[in-house]
Order: sequence, then C-alpha cells, then structure tokens
Amino acid sequence: MSAELQQWRVTEPYLNLHCGLGEGPYYEAATNRLRFVDIKKKRVHVLDLNDPAPGPDSASVQTIQLDTPVTVTADIDGVDPQDRILIGVKFGLAILDRRAGTYEYLTRFDDAGDNERLRSNDGAVDPHGRFWLGSMTDFGHDLQAEGSVYLFDGAQPPRTMRHPVKIPNSVGWSPDGRTLYFTHSTERTIYAFDYDPQTGDVAGERPFYVHDGPGEPDGFRVDAEGSLWQAVYGESRVLKISSEGKLVGEIHLPTKCITCTEFVGTELFITTAGMEEGEGTAEEVELSGALFKVDVGVTGLKPFLFKLS
Repeated sequence: MSAELQQWRVTEPYLNLHCGLGEGPYYEAATNRLRFVDIKKKRVHVLDLNDPAPGPDSASVQTIQLDTPVTVTADIDGVDPQDRILIGVKFGLAILDRRAGTYEYLTRFDDAGDNERLRSNDGAVDPHGRFWLGSMTDFGHDLQAEGSVYLFDGAQPPRTMRHPVKIPNSVGWSPDGRTLYFTHSTERTIYAFDYDPQTGDVAGERPFYVHDGPGEPDGFRVDAEGSLWQAVYGESRVLKISSEGKLVGEIHLPTKCITCTEFVGTELFITTAGMEEGEGTAEEVELSGALFKVDVGVTGLKPFLFKLS
C-alpha cells in the first residue's frame, strides 16, 4: 500500500524558535498571521506571514510571555483578534489581552478548586460556538489517566464529556458538520462521533482510525475534502487520513516530535516539540521545536468562532 500513498518531504524549517513544545497553530485570517504556542515555555507566538523568510529575531515574530502553560488559541465572535483572543491555560479557559500581554480566566475546569496536577491541552470551537478542551497531567508529575474532555458554553461551568483520559488531543469536524473527530493520543486512536447540527448533541462513539506504529497521533486539522492531516509524535511525519479512515498520504519531516497542523490556503503549517541531545540525530535535535510548511494542494476548513454568550 505504501507505494500508493501521496508523499511529501520537508527538509528545511520555515522558522526555528526552538520551542519546548510547539503546539496549537491557528491561522488568523483577518491579519494574515499564524499564532502558535509553546506550552512548556508558556508563550504565544504570532508570525506575520507576509514575511517570506522570517528569522527568530525578525520583527515579523511577536512573542507574548505568560506565567502559565498556554495550550491553544481561538478567535472570539465579534472581537478583533488583535485585541483579545481565547486561550487554553493551566486551569481552564481565559481571555488574552494581546496588547497588554495579560489574561483573565473566563471559567475554570472545576469551580470547587484547582487541581495542581492538571493542565489544559488541545481543543477547538465547535459549530455552535462552544469550546471543547481536554485536560491532562501537567509537567513534573507522573502521567496518569486523570484528565477529562470538557465542553465550555460561554462563561458557564463546563460539562465533562469524557473521563478519564490520559492525553486528550485535537477535536475537529467533518465538512458537513455531522461528524466530530477526537484524538486520544495514548490510545493511538482517533474516535468519530455523530454530531447533531441542530442541537450540538454527540452520540455514536466509534474508532475512526487506529494508529499502528511506535509514535502517538497528536494534533490534526480537517481539509475541505474531509481528510484529516494528523501529526504523529515520535515518527517524523504527518498522516493524511481519508474520510473513510484510510491512510492515503504522508508528509516526512526532519525531526521526530510532530505535534499539530494548520492550513493557510493550500499550505500546511506544522508545529514540533523540542528534543534533548541523544534523543535523535544531530539534525533531528537541531530542528526540533521548529515550524515547518508544505503545499499539499488542498485547503482546510475555516475554524468556528467562540461565542462569549
């Protein structure tokens, strides 16, 4: 079957900021900028895509340093993203004031009290303007199946949609909005659910794609034709998985820890995580934590906007 796969190979980074854990790429269409986060270093990076060859010290790269792990971002309905955006942080959802570089919690995972062992991970806005966000064991603690997948509706306390989970990852929707996909990394499985376009109710959980390999599926995006572009942590590649759950293509990259993908037109931007010396070849380590891109000839679905009320 491998001979029939679509193949792409990327050899050079587009930008290398040496992220500890680069994640959450998000195209800010209003400004032609790409946002992505560094969860370990607690940073939000904003990259001006009008610069064809940005460098780490370029004026086209803006970095917002926070005091909390920041894991994902989204635009808010009716709000200029240059002013404020939604972010996933240590204990739940927050609003980031980009000009001031400060944030305020919108709502927490648990009103009864914060659990220091946990932090947020990946998530996304659904067609109803709600935010799905996973939680997992934070750095510095032994990894356990103690996280959850939450559904945030405005500033209301979230609903627990799945528990327990170990590493909950990306959430996305099919082009017709009738299927929700969710990657549970440690189970090496992408699950599919029926999503009701009218009510937003979810039912009919089933395995959509089960990964066979040493790495773990991480973040993904869905293209306009319904395929998932799934990053695989530990395998130096992104998989193209058809709407039937079949592997139909792969992108090869020069570093191991591939974390997430995002479309900008027909170009796919790819985030990665840092590696320590001895964890791979000298090239794999040097290019770890970099941002890559490749033209894959198809566009992605536009993200939904978060509704504050």
